[in-house]
Amino acid sequence: MVKFLCKTTLPVLLLFFTNSLLAQDVIKQQSCDGNPYQQTVDSLKQVYSAQGFTLLREASMIMESEYEMPIVMPMNQGTGYQFIFIGDPTSKLYEVRMYDWNEKQVIYKRNLWGDVDGNIISYNYVPQFTEYHMIKPVQVNKKKKKLCGYVMLLKKTGPGDQQQSKSTK
Repeated sequence: MVKFLCKTTLPVLLLFFTNSLLAQDVIKQQSCDGNPYQQTVDSLKQVYSAQGFTLLREASMIMESEYEMPIVMPMNQGTGYQFIFIGDPTSKLYEVRMYDWNEKQVIYKRNLWGDVDGNIISYNYVPQFTEYHMIKPVQVNKKKKKLCGYVMLLKKTGPGDQQQSKSTK
C-alpha cells in the first residue's frame, strides 16, 4: 500500500510544485493606470497620420527598471513601419532593440536623459522578409522600480491602401 501511494502521490506532488515554480517566471504585460503620455501620443498620431501612416497597435505597459519588455509583432516584407517607444521622463536611459525571426538584431536605438529626443525613441523599418519580429524596449531609472512605457506600431499606407481605406469608410 505504501509503495502504491509513493508511486502515485509523489509524481502528482512533483508536477504540482514544478508548475508553481515555472509559473513564477512568466512575464505578463500589464497596462499602466491611466495614460500619463496621452497628449504626446495624440500629437505623434497626428504627425504620423499626416505622413501617411496608419496605427496598427498601441499599448501602455508597466515596466520594471533595467528589464526588457519583449513585444512580438508580425511584419510584412517591403512594408514601411514606424515604431515609437515612450518611456518615463525621469528615467536616465532608454533603449530599443529589434530582432528578426532568426534572432538577428536589426535595430538598436539608445537615448539618454537630456538628449534631444529625450524619453521618446522612434525609428522606421522595412523588413526584408514577412516574419515575426521581437522588439525589446528597456528603461533605467534609479529612483523608481515600476515605470510606465508606451509603444505604438504604425504602417506606411500606400496610395492603393489609402484608396481602399477611404472606400470602406
